[in-house]
Amino acid sequence: MPEQEKILISTDKSMLDINIIYQFLSGSYWAKGRPREIVSKSIENSLCFGVYIERKQIGFARVVTDYATFAWIADVFILEEYRGKGYSKKLLQTILGFPGLQDMKRWILATKDAHKLYGKFGFQQLNGPERFMEKLSTHKDSPDKRKKA
Repeated sequence: MPEQEKILISTDKSMLDINIIYQFLSGSYWAKGRPREIVSKSIENSLCFGVYIERKQIGFARVVTDYATFAWIADVFILEEYRGKGYSKKLLQTILGFPGLQDMKRWILATKDAHKLYGKFGFQQLNGPERFMEKLSTHKDSPDKRKKA
């Protein structure tokens, strides 16, 4: 991480730039077409981590959790021009070390292309994937049009 770029990772939602988050997510493979109001609602109901350099937001992640047994890391990104500088590693260290999340029985996340990064933090393929199930929305306005990859 370049020393001249002082990184700040904060859970203060008042610092979040919803425009940057929405713009990135609406173009991502996992949240393409997600309406802005859904992005805002997901932020409102999650533990969010903003990544900043000189007060400019360059990244984001949110954790959906019960603060007792389960935590799901979602919507993780670092803006393209800031990648390869260690910011995503610092973000994950901050999330996994966050007070109140230390004793989770299970952490989960889904990724199409960052297995190597998450593997460095102990994430691996599901143990017993046959136990896990999902229910996708069939609502006409649902942006979830995922295909098996």
